Amino acid sequence: MATTGQAASGRGDARLTEKGIYTAALRLVDADGVGALSMRKLAAVLGVNPMSLYHHVPNKAALLRGIKNLVAAQFQPQVDGGTWQEQLHRFATDFRALAHRHPNLIVHSLASPDFIEPEDPFWIGLTGILTSAGVPATEVAPVGAVLTSLFSGFLLAEINGTLGRLAAMRPAPGRAESTAASRAGADANDRFELAVQTLIAGLKAHLPPATAR
Repeated sequence: MATTGQAASGRGDARLTEKGIYTAALRLVDADGVGALSMRKLAAVLGVNPMSLYHHVPNKAALLRGIKNLVAAQFQPQVDGGTWQEQLHRFATDFRALAHRHPNLIVHSLASPDFIEPEDPFWIGLTGILTSAGVPATEVAPVGAVLTSLFSGFLLAEINGTLGRLAAMRPAPGRAESTAASRAGADANDRFELAVQTLIAGLKAHLPPATAR
């Protein structure tokens, strides 16, 4: 049992473990968004003195990095087995599911240039798939960067509602109304399938003839 002095300073308090702090912070972000996160609110959720948090997390920026790392560690894509097309499809599906579990954090993170780090499971998994697909070693990172940017843009548009709004828009003047109706009727999963198949087709077209299959 922690002494009174330990509880007051935050040292030795069982509530103030790294996982406990970041998990509680993630719940706040999931519920109310990144803008609503503060050290004071987090302390209230944990039931500790706000100053005690600073012994473990120096500021909000560090707190957000910890949350991001916590979520990144949750991404464990099942990419073994099957063709590279099947692996890429599963990879994209798994990451989309993770993004929809934590949409507020994803929208915030996508605005950061260091959203994906070299040691992240996302980058390790994606570059592994590209290697197995036959992308030359010198092109794995550039191709991975393009695919990441395209897929991230899709996720952002899907989560913030832009994709659904555009899908429901009327066609340009002179276009058939039935075309707009058919596209607006496509649900979110249909649009996701179109995005992934487009990425797969683009990657296949980029592969050297001997490896494209």
